[in-house]
Amino acid sequence: MDTTLITGARPLGGEAADLLLRDGAIAEVGPAGSLSAPEGARVVRASGLIALPGLVDLHTHLREPGREDAETVETGTRAAALGGFTAVHAMANTAPVADTAGVVEQVWRLGQQAGWCDVRPVGAVTIGLAGERLAELGAMADSAAGVRVFSDDGKCVFDAVLLRRALEYVKAFDGVVAQHAQEPRLTEGAQMNESALSGVLGLRGWPAVAEEAIIARDVLLAGHVGSRLHVCHVSTAGSVEIVRWAKARGVDVTAEVTPHHLLLTDELVRGYDPVYKVNPPLRSNDDVRALREGVADGTIDIVATDHAPHPVEDKDCEWSAAAMGMTGLETALSVVLAALVEPGHLDWAGVARVMSQTPARIGRVTGQGGALAVGEAAHVVLIDPAARWTVDPAAMATKGRNSPFAGRELPGRVVATFYGGHPTVLDGALATPRALPASDREGASWSK
Repeated sequence: MDTTLITGARPLGGEAADLLLRDGAIAEVGPAGSLSAPEGARVVRASGLIALPGLVDLHTHLREPGREDAETVETGTRAAALGGFTAVHAMANTAPVADTAGVVEQVWRLGQQAGWCDVRPVGAVTIGLAGERLAELGAMADSAAGVRVFSDDGKCVFDAVLLRRALEYVKAFDGVVAQHAQEPRLTEGAQMNESALSGVLGLRGWPAVAEEAIIARDVLLAGHVGSRLHVCHVSTAGSVEIVRWAKARGVDVTAEVTPHHLLLTDELVRGYDPVYKVNPPLRSNDDVRALREGVADGTIDIVATDHAPHPVEDKDCEWSAAAMGMTGLETALSVVLAALVEPGHLDWAGVARVMSQTPARIGRVTGQGGALAVGEAAHVVLIDPAARWTVDPAAMATKGRNSPFAGRELPGRVVATFYGGHPTVLDGALATPRALPASDREGASWSK
C-alpha cells in the first residue's frame, strides 16, 4: 500500500490543508495539522507550497517511434513529471505516423511501461499526415489506447472536404479534431512572423492571416457539422477574435496557446538564433497581449506546451536550415506564472483550470484534472511559489536542448509530483516511476 500524508499545502492557493493519498486516491482532506500519518506512511511537509491537480498537456511531441535521437517516451515523460505533469498527449507525427491502431497502442504501452505519467496518443487525421485520405479513426478510438484526440499537427488538414468528414466521423465516439491552422500556400518558405522586422532581417514573412483564415473556415465547418474542434497553438490577436466570435455563436470550439507565445516576441529573432524558430512563429507584442487577455477571459481554453525536442545538429545550424520547435515540459508552469499569474491574469485556480482540468476534459481523460477532494485520483503536484530558478537545458531530463528560456530566471518550481499517489518527483528531483497494476495495463479508459 502506497500511502502519503501531505501536510500544510495550500490547495489551489487557498487555506493550508492536509491531504492523505492512499491506494491511488485522495483518501482524506482536512485543515492543516488535523490528519495523522498512518503507520508506514510517507510524510511530505508542504508548508508554503501550492497544491494543484496533476498537470495535463494536450500537445506533446515524444518522437518515438522513429526519432529516438530527439526524444523517447521514457525521456519525455521524465521531463513531464519534473514539470508537474501526470498526463500528456503524444502527437502523431512520429515515424511511422500514428495513423493506425497498432502504432497508437505501441505509444500507449511505452507510456505504461515507463510509468512516469499517463501517455495518451493523438491519432493522425489523415494517412501519413499526407492530407489525402482519412486515417483509421474508428480503429484508433476502439484500440486499447482509447484515442479521442486526432491531429495532423505539423501539417494543416487543408482539404475542407476531408476536414468535414473527419469532424463528422469523430462525433460517433465523442472525439475531437485538433487543427494545426496554417494555410500552406501563404506560408511557403516562411521563416518568421511577417512584419517590418522580417523585411529588415531578410527572412520571408509568415503572415497572421495564414493562421486566421484556416481557423475562420474550420469554426464554420465545425458549426455546420455540430462537432468538436480544437485549435492548436493560437498565436495571433486575430485568431483570438475569431475563436471569441465562434464561441459567442455556440460553436463547440476550444483553443490552446503555448507558454512561449505568451512570453516571447519576434524581436528575439534579430540575433538569428535558431532556438527561436518555431511553428507558428513568435509574434508581436500586440499579439502576446491579446493572447494573455484571451486566456484571462476564457476565449483561449488551455495552455499546452507543444514540447518539440530536436537533436543538437538540427538546431545548431544556420536559421534557414534549422528545425522548428522548442522544448517546454519542464518550463511550462514557470512560464505561465511569469506570463499570467504574476501580471494578475490568472490565480492558482485559473492555473489548474488551463493546465489540468480543461485539457483533461477536452481530451476526455478519465481520472485526470479532478478536484483535490476525497475520492478523486491522487494526481497531485506541489509547487514552491517563492522559488526562482535559472533554466539550464543541459540539466533537463528531455533529450532536447532547444529551450528558448536558457539562462533565463523563472518563478516557481515543482517540488513534488504524485502520479496515482506514487511520487515520481520529490524535493524537485526524479524519484521512481509508478508500477501500474495489471488491471490498469489492460486498457485505457475515457469518458463521454
